[in-house]
Amino acid sequence: GHKHLRTRYALSISVDSVPQVTVISAGQNILIEGEDEDQPYVAKVLKLMGDESGQQKKALVRWFIRASEVPLSKRKLLGRDPHPQEIFYYKGRSCDDEVDAESIIRPVQVLHLDAAAPFPESCDEDTLFVKMSWDSKTFKAVTSDQVDSGSADSAPSHLKPSLPPSPPCSPPAAAPATQGPSCRVLPTPDPAVMRKASLLIIRLESIRNRLKPNSTLSPQATPSTPRTPHRATPSIPCRSLPARRPANILEEARIRLHVSAVPESLPCREAEFQDIYNFVESKIIDGTGGCMYISGVPGTGKTATVHEVMRCLQHAADVDEIPPFTFVEINGMKMTDPHQSYVQILQKLTGQKATPDHAAALLDKKFSSPTPRRETTVLLVDELDLLWTRKQNVMYNLFDWPTRRQARLVVLTIANTMDLPERIMINRVASRLGLTRMSFQPYTFKQLQQIITSRLDKLKALDQDALQLVSRKVAALSGDARRCLDICRRATEICEHAAADPSAPGLVGMSHVMEALNEMFSSAYTTAIRSASVQEQLFLRAVIAEFRRLGLEEATFQQVFVQHQALCRVEGLQPVSVSEGLSVCQRLGACRLLLLEPSRLGILQRVRLNVSQDDVLYALKAD
Repeated sequence: GHKHLRTRYALSISVDSVPQVTVISAGQNILIEGEDEDQPYVAKVLKLMGDESGQQKKALVRWFIRASEVPLSKRKLLGRDPHPQEIFYYKGRSCDDEVDAESIIRPVQVLHLDAAAPFPESCDEDTLFVKMSWDSKTFKAVTSDQVDSGSADSAPSHLKPSLPPSPPCSPPAAAPATQGPSCRVLPTPDPAVMRKASLLIIRLESIRNRLKPNSTLSPQATPSTPRTPHRATPSIPCRSLPARRPANILEEARIRLHVSAVPESLPCREAEFQDIYNFVESKIIDGTGGCMYISGVPGTGKTATVHEVMRCLQHAADVDEIPPFTFVEINGMKMTDPHQSYVQILQKLTGQKATPDHAAALLDKKFSSPTPRRETTVLLVDELDLLWTRKQNVMYNLFDWPTRRQARLVVLTIANTMDLPERIMINRVASRLGLTRMSFQPYTFKQLQQIITSRLDKLKALDQDALQLVSRKVAALSGDARRCLDICRRATEICEHAAADPSAPGLVGMSHVMEALNEMFSSAYTTAIRSASVQEQLFLRAVIAEFRRLGLEEATFQQVFVQHQALCRVEGLQPVSVSEGLSVCQRLGACRLLLLEPSRLGILQRVRLNVSQDDVLYALKAD
């Protein structure tokens, strides 16, 4: 598309740090400015272009890639540690082949080595070695013809006709004299000679051992520290017997109903799956960034749906339907401090370890600087509510980075509250963040029924009425599929214990399910909640209402008290005073229904529930 630029066979460029002018010609290998000053990009010049005035100079290049640029998860495919001066011939699709001449640093020497050849012992830093190629999926051995010449099969298709004849590359042995002999490729040793040498060394060792005096007889021998065994890494012992097969239908049902068992497909979330898939796929194909905020109460399939989307997208990338991308996941629940999220993202993206502040700066630079060759990164942030900080800088960055043009970052955030973005962006411009929202509604009783049925997959373990009872009970309380699965699993255990013949226990009936429900929800806590005064019960409801408003499992007494007064008015009761409210709170704390901070903090003391929200709602609804 540069009709006014003419092909040049050589261009002179001047670099700020170097006094003399450097001449670059087609066929040379060059270093190009990148994100990391210590590791600039490496490329081979295929064609040089410049306008008449010499103001605009561009180079068409074929890229090499450093090990640090290969996604961390795929580096292990190399099967060894890369050499510090090793680069890989790049065959990926997602890259820009045109660079500005101003970004060229200096020429560099690239030598091809055979895959089995050792790397030279010591070389100057301007000599790089190529053994393998990288195509975003696999490493393959590369020939010297591909590396050294502008060969037709290795050049990008749109560049083939206009390639100037490249100067013949000197073979590796004819290195400049200044580099010294140490830079030559060492000859591969003859195996027969090596075998003889090793036998000779073994014989000499055995003679030396025979001549040594017996050290155990000498009286002044000091006891030596026992040596650490060679394989000192702890390991799990291997299974001597295969895992036991399920003995009956109920045991098989328990395995399938376990929360950790991954189903073949996710029923009742087809529309949400399609929306998330289309959103991420379009961003990967267009090479743009974006952010999606997914909210919904716990146990409504948010994380499971996103994982399923990523599995399908990864498969599409593997069969070349979409460009390759990098997937990184962090979870707010697994972090001691919100700022640790920077450390984890950086480590999963690049393998680097850094302090939170340094990691934040490196990520900011990474997502701000233009790069000719960058795969889209998809970042999943689960339990976003827990990354709450006073200044909100962690959350703000997660929402802000995808808006930068060069970032090619797609962020999927999962949280329990709907209005979290508004509360973060109070003093910042929320509109330009261009947030896509998705809300997962609690499951209805029919959906819960369908989930259990699809998991059991034609396995007749539960009576239809019993299944309907569980689904209706859970849907009325929270619509949490995990709770539903747990109750069904417990019911199968109760049924098995109650059966006269363990090998043929029969179906799980209504009585087993009722027992499981009572066990799950009835406890000393439930009795305490039912026996509590009206104001205490209202206070517990206020705690849950405030938790749901905040999306956190913790609130101050002051925040809960506002909810408590509102509930009093709704119920037609006289609102209590602050001191009465505090004494209600203290009584609930004394029963251990609530966990409280020291009371000297007064209205600022933090309040937590010591029982699950489901249990509180079950106890209050059952009245």
